[in-house]
Amino acid sequence: MSTVTVSKVQTAFRFNEDLIRRLKIKAQKENRSLNNYVETVLMDIAYDEPKDETIEAIKEARSGKALEKLDVDNLEELVEAL
Repeated sequence: MSTVTVSKVQTAFRFNEDLIRRLKIKAQKENRSLNNYVETVLMDIAYDEPKDETIEAIKEARSGKALEKLDVDNLEELVEAL
């Protein structure tokens, strides 16, 4: 079994007191340290990149092209068909 060494840097931030209180509560609910909880949340944000398929779907939706119109008059039939 191999182990990976991750280099960590100590740093300091100034956060709103209420934010820290809320983060501590969330960390406690997950039985994690505040540091671990905040690091995990930030990593999720920093490394959350959409896949190519998702990027293309976003572009298509924003362009307004090839969008189907929803016939709300027959919505019940559509739901039943699913």
